[in-house]
Amino acid sequence: MDYVSALVPPFVMAGLFIALVRTIVKSQGGANKGKEDAAVDAVLARAEAARQQN
Repeated sequence: MDYVSALVPPFVMAGLFIALVRTIVKSQGGANKGKEDAAVDAVLARAEAARQQN
């Protein structure tokens, strides 16, 4: 019975990891993609402007 208790934590962690990856993949794009892209573009533009001033 020790082997069952030794194998359960890795399987639980693997299941949680798979769920996390699926959540991340599903949240990419969709309705918020435009807002996310605009936010990234704004940050990059600010960084570029700051770099050019120096």
